[in-house]
Amino acid sequence: MEERFTGSFTQQEPIPEEGIAAALSVLRHGRLHRYNVAPGELSETALLEQEFAAMTGARFALAVASGGYALGCALRAVGVQPGDRVLTNAFTLAPVPGAIASVGAEPVFVGVTEDLVIDLDDLAAKLDRARVLMLSHMRGHICDMGRLMAMCDEAGVTVIEDCAHTMGAAWDGVPSGRHGAVGCYSTQTYKHMNSGEGGFLVTDDEEIAARAVILSGSYMLYERHLAAPGPEVFERVKYHTPNVSGRMDNLRAAILRPQLRTLDEQVARWNERYRVVEEGLRGVPGLTLIARDPRETYVGSSIQVLLLDWAPEALQEVLARCAARGVELKWFGGAEPVAFTSRYDSWRYAETEALPATDRVLAGIVDMRLPLTFSPEDCAQIARIIRAEVSAVFQRG
Repeated sequence: MEERFTGSFTQQEPIPEEGIAAALSVLRHGRLHRYNVAPGELSETALLEQEFAAMTGARFALAVASGGYALGCALRAVGVQPGDRVLTNAFTLAPVPGAIASVGAEPVFVGVTEDLVIDLDDLAAKLDRARVLMLSHMRGHICDMGRLMAMCDEAGVTVIEDCAHTMGAAWDGVPSGRHGAVGCYSTQTYKHMNSGEGGFLVTDDEEIAARAVILSGSYMLYERHLAAPGPEVFERVKYHTPNVSGRMDNLRAAILRPQLRTLDEQVARWNERYRVVEEGLRGVPGLTLIARDPRETYVGSSIQVLLLDWAPEALQEVLARCAARGVELKWFGGAEPVAFTSRYDSWRYAETEALPATDRVLAGIVDMRLPLTFSPEDCAQIARIIRAEVSAVFQRG
């Protein structure tokens, strides 16, 4: 009898008991708004920002309502204006070009390689088209950040890192989000810390930080931030920076603070599961594993493989056969967007140009979540099922 996986690909672990207790404390005193504090009290949100800045090594950190808000806030804070062009990956998710469009700017898409990172040669050819790059570390794959930053610095291009999938990751020992001018993170349920929705912005630039705080809706209460620049910086920017409210509240911050303290342990658990699936799929005919650069410290909360140059019908058959055995795979090659798998040419509010090499890669990407509710044994079973179904379809030709 064929084995069948019965777990859920969307079920997360419970919030830690310490986070539940902290959330209940906030609910009992009722001061959910980040600036609503009792005399002498430091808000949960301000403390979380201070702790997140320390974790990333950033001078300044801001907690916000979502990762997507962090991206839009970062664009405004570095001075992107309506009509500007912003470079970004062709392989990303809708909130990235959405953030660019939200400020009235226009995305310019850069290709993807078979390692699922931004194509640095294509980027080099397009650096003269924009003064900002919103770099998406899509699905946790980090490109050669030394080469990318050297290229962008030489061209005068400001880099904003989308780290929704790389909180806790690093390149060459430097935490993800700390190479560019701004790093943006998400704490949406399927990310590396879970507050339902939420996000962070980090930077070492005091004026970017001050603009971001005011943009988030500080109402001139910026002195209640613990990971922000001094009041003299706010004086320089406060009358020229609009309020585009997107604050994090104390309830979500209370839930997140204990999770931040155990992030390294969670990363180790994700990577254990990732390696089990990776090993289980090694050597499958027709299936290509994504090589990980030794300079990259990754977080294996999902895994991607390539079924390159497969006929769409054969690839869809693999997905259907795996689904019938309880394994939920996503595909980035569909002509129409489905759930989280939209492509750069799905976003019709943005002009696109032909990217044939990227289209070939996207047509072969198969993607799977690895929630921590899966055990290593679950991951081994999932790999066996994928291995069997890919092999069966491939061998049939």
